[in-house]
Amino acid sequence: MLSLSDVALILDIDGVIRDVFGSYHRALADTVEHFTGYRPTSEDIDLLKTEGIWNNDWEASYELIRRYATKTRKTIDVEYEAIVEFFQSRYRGHDPNNWTGYITTETLIATPEYFKQLTASGIKWGFFSGATYASASYVLNRLDISDPILVAMEDAPGKPDPTGLYQSAQKLDYPSLVIYAGDTAADMLTVKNARQNYPELKYIAVGILPPHVHHRDPEAYTQMLITNGADLVVHSILELNPETIVKLIQIFK
Repeated sequence: MLSLSDVALILDIDGVIRDVFGSYHRALADTVEHFTGYRPTSEDIDLLKTEGIWNNDWEASYELIRRYATKTRKTIDVEYEAIVEFFQSRYRGHDPNNWTGYITTETLIATPEYFKQLTASGIKWGFFSGATYASASYVLNRLDISDPILVAMEDAPGKPDPTGLYQSAQKLDYPSLVIYAGDTAADMLTVKNARQNYPELKYIAVGILPPHVHHRDPEAYTQMLITNGADLVVHSILELNPETIVKLIQIFK
């Protein structure tokens, strides 16, 4: 029978341990509007991400610009590098050494105490995120997490490719059971792909409702996560505590 010491909880970062509605989503909308004059709504962005392949917000910005040009039959000549540069000017700010952008306004969802509970219970934990290493480290520092197990954008292909999830499990000494917590279709599909590509480990996909959908249509978002492979959906990462994980082990043993 599995014990908590056999389990690794690997977490996505954006929408799971920090609220990115007013940062990443805002920067994405700013970027599309800057190059097209059209500003996508939050619903537009979420709808794009339900396709499961637009986890990278730079690529999502580029795709929304491309679709707008196709729909309106306009010629929009913009390089991907220019999109990234503009996005980062909003998200980080203009000074790479002194961030003043939207990232500085992000609200934390997780707490330092949450990770202390995981450690005290014997659960291994780490992060697999599509955020850049610098952005991910910024929020982990705010949570007083030093020297984390972290696979970021620079370390692995983008989700739903499961390579980064498996790399995280490697860094955590190949636990018998990997629980991956994420808030997008791509996160859930990553677990599906990991079961196919790396079947020597067992996986559970836990969907997390990002804060911005709590008062919009949480039922529809929950169903979207389940459709894409979530074994369990919770309203907050704080609900995925050691007691809940014990119950998961019993259900999926």
